[in-house]
Amino acid sequence: MKKMILLLLPLLLSAGYKSHISTITPNIKQRMVKGNSWRKGCPVPLSNLSYLTMSYRDFNGKTKTGEMVVHKSVAREVVDIFAKLYKSGYPIHKMRLVSSYHASDFQSIEADNTSAFNCRPVTGGKKWSKHSYGKAIDINPIENPYISRSGKISHRASQKYRKRIRKNPYKASNNAVILKNDQIVKLFKAKGWRWGGDWNSIKDYQHFDK
Repeated sequence: MKKMILLLLPLLLSAGYKSHISTITPNIKQRMVKGNSWRKGCPVPLSNLSYLTMSYRDFNGKTKTGEMVVHKSVAREVVDIFAKLYKSGYPIHKMRLVSSYHASDFQSIEADNTSAFNCRPVTGGKKWSKHSYGKAIDINPIENPYISRSGKISHRASQKYRKRIRKNPYKASNNAVILKNDQIVKLFKAKGWRWGGDWNSIKDYQHFDK
């Protein structure tokens, strides 16, 4: 009986997962343009982007439906990765389009929002960010902060996550912390994505790109 329960558990955990991939509809385009995450002059046309809806587990363990825009060439693998994260029970605080924060990366992070596409330059630079191509995702950014070359963390709530440890394995926010050998890192790397936690001059623990 115990063995049967253990075999059924992964099925039960993944049973509630749902996802959908679509083109950028006129309604989504309006939200992105009004929210300033896409505009004329961005390095990819809307026809090269996909709109995703995906189930995720929030910090209270409840199943929620999140949304994300990514490049259409990575849409299927992103959905597959998040399916495995859902199955594993990995918690995500929030998953909304960055347009909901008027394309402000700072405000999206302050809300601990997991997001992908945003037509903007790299942090501290002028070149287009990988987010501008829909090929970068920031996950639970408060718990997985960007740390500059000087050691600065711009978000006060992230200060306690500078030291990369899990203090309380029963607390969702601590389980959201991404560490080097975690399943989430392995899942992205298996699909050819990089992790910002591996970088030397800066650390961007929230960031995955391809």
